Amino acid sequence: MNTGDTAWVMASAALVLLMTPGLAFFYGGMTRAKGVLNMMMMSFGAIAVVGVLWVLYGYSAAFGTDTFHGLLGNPFEKFGLQGVLTTGDNAPLVGTIPEMAFVGFQAVFAIITVALISGAIADRAKFGAWMLFGGIWVTLVYFPVAHWVFDFNKDANGNPIGGWIGQGLGVIDFAGGTAVHINAGAAALALALVLGKRKGFGKDPSHRPHNLPFVMLGAGLLWFGWFGFNAGSALGANSVAAYAWINTLAAPAAATIGWLVVERFRDGHATSLGAASGAVAGLVAITPACSALTPVWSIVLGLLAGAVCALAVGLKYRFGYDDSLDVVGVHLVGGLFGTLFIGLAANPESPAAAAGLFYGGGLEQLGKQAIGSVAVLVYSFVIAFVVGWIINKTIGFRVSEDHEVAGVDISVHAESAYDFGGRVGSSFHPLEAELHARFASETGDRAIVKESPTSDSEGKLKVKA
Repeated sequence: MNTGDTAWVMASAALVLLMTPGLAFFYGGMTRAKGVLNMMMMSFGAIAVVGVLWVLYGYSAAFGTDTFHGLLGNPFEKFGLQGVLTTGDNAPLVGTIPEMAFVGFQAVFAIITVALISGAIADRAKFGAWMLFGGIWVTLVYFPVAHWVFDFNKDANGNPIGGWIGQGLGVIDFAGGTAVHINAGAAALALALVLGKRKGFGKDPSHRPHNLPFVMLGAGLLWFGWFGFNAGSALGANSVAAYAWINTLAAPAAATIGWLVVERFRDGHATSLGAASGAVAGLVAITPACSALTPVWSIVLGLLAGAVCALAVGLKYRFGYDDSLDVVGVHLVGGLFGTLFIGLAANPESPAAAAGLFYGGGLEQLGKQAIGSVAVLVYSFVIAFVVGWIINKTIGFRVSEDHEVAGVDISVHAESAYDFGGRVGSSFHPLEAELHARFASETGDRAIVKESPTSDSEGKLKVKA
């Protein structure tokens, strides 16, 4: 065991865990004011559900002994982390770090992957249905896919017995372009189709981001945590970590420029939302490639990914699916772009030691990257669609139209992020006013509407406070 490597991996795990609250701010700022708490709760809900399942059987399913041709680890082998808990000189190691540190580092990857999906269903999902979906999806999809991509176990004779994508096929995915971003993006697209469009999608101006400082704060926390996400994946305080760290700086910086340039030419102005989204797009794209590209190629990747993702977020209007916060346009498209770019620009002198097309490697690596990407995309989409459809047809995944218009914060959680009590005479939806009144009576909050609303001849609400 190397104490320096251990300290770095544990610190990296904490950085990656911080990314999920950062994502909550990033997503929360992009929703309506009436749905920000629900949006943030879905990220915290992911921490709760996945954190428990990972300890019980998730780690074992992802990194236990392979049970069938690189498809799944044995979920019962290390159930409850049995066999991993030994401390001292007898503690099992993964490389130069205790296996328990590796358990924690991989846990936070599983958490944020589930949380990423929630951005596609903002303002219209039942919280309980989301929690149920998260638990089922992470079990059926993320745990197996993590085994496919991240498990590099070998038997006693040194023969590979890990996952079929990373170890068997030879796909390069240093920190999760397939297992995290393509995986989450495909599931997000499936859920967006299952739940359908928000009321007023593409027309209602209230669907614009309500708090851009939240968005910028969230993007900053994500970028900060991403250094643990990528550099921590070296599993040591070493030159590979430093290499990944620099690329994690260069690519999103360039992607921010790429996104803003597209905005400037397309819309006539560069926006704070575009800057934040561009940085995240670059982070997504460099995630699989940060050990395979030189820093200059990372800048090229970032510029292209920022521009491509800026254009891709408009696909939802062309094809008619309501991906509320552009999970598909940023994470699915960005993850695919970064994963495939490895097949073009991978440098044989980089830590990944693979040669892309531009370095005389031909199309072999590009073909491997494409097979791995498509396999994860299709598997995640199909399972997410089926699970989401079943939940929607049984307990219901989407809130009622009245609750959606009134706001999912007050209708689902009986809470409000902001004090709307001063909106005397404003056009509350009747159910919104009723729910605020009910909430006020239960909490004794005099600042919130206390009396039953009455409607005037135009259907607008007159509120007595």
